Amino acid sequence: MITGLAHTGVCVPDVEAAVAWYRDVLGLSVLSPPYLMEGDAIAADMGELIPEPRLKAAILGFPSDGDRVLEVLEYPGAPGAPRDRDLIDHGLSHVAMLCDDIDATRRELEARGVDFIVSGIADVARVRTSWFRDPWGVVFILVEKTRPDRPYFAQWE
Repeated sequence: MITGLAHTGVCVPDVEAAVAWYRDVLGLSVLSPPYLMEGDAIAADMGELIPEPRLKAAILGFPSDGDRVLEVLEYPGAPGAPRDRDLIDHGLSHVAMLCDDIDATRRELEARGVDFIVSGIADVARVRTSWFRDPWGVVFILVEKTRPDRPYFAQWE
């Protein structure tokens, strides 16, 4: 049976540029630098999904979070298309990121040029939130827990 969440994958046109943005702007650690996967092993994994797959990937996150990481993916030579998704579109909706001080975090990210898609910070279900997009259109939500000793999903109880 399933025992936990491992990662969220974000497809980008340039994995090195994405690694730099997530590292320099959001402050994620590079846990595994960009690497190219091709050949029999990747063909066995996703050859039924992508003809002659080549995948360049990197893993970012916070060392203390264990398996909960962001995997940044590029398919060199594949004709990907940018998407300007809405939050309500089916499929990946958003990636949530925790912070200790949402006011300071939002100011810092705005100073770094982050595109916030809401005008302020909301208080909902005992968390504080604010939404933004990365340069590739992926929607993120900043979350500050009002009860830091509890997991995110148990803030309301």
